Amino acid sequence: MRIVKTTANHQDERGEIRDILTHQSVDAVTYITCRAGSVRANHYHKFSVQYTYVLRGGFDAYSQQGEDGTTRESHRVTVGDLVIHEAGEAHAFRALEDGEILSLTMGPRNGEDYEKDTYRLKEKMVE
Repeated sequence: MRIVKTTANHQDERGEIRDILTHQSVDAVTYITCRAGSVRANHYHKFSVQYTYVLRGGFDAYSQQGEDGTTRESHRVTVGDLVIHEAGEAHAFRALEDGEILSLTMGPRNGEDYEKDTYRLKEKMVE
């Protein structure tokens, strides 16, 4: 898991402009809401790369390599953070408060094909 602390590219009295991704092809952009204490994901994708951008709230982000990876890591992420999960990396998010995230996906996991590259963990990283 990589965490990118995004910053404004331009800011003036009107607000700011912030690039979330550059020089990447995206197959799906998904808006997700999360209630405080809820857990999202607990799965991995064999072929898809997933970028998760925090729009509102705070989250604990978890990852491990594959179904039964022994190397687990976690990071606290908040508004403006971009979390990158490579293909094969299991991931989960716990909402610390009500929040919103934007999931940008590269690979065969979008729309009607969502489940084709989503593999749920038998033993969840986060309950």
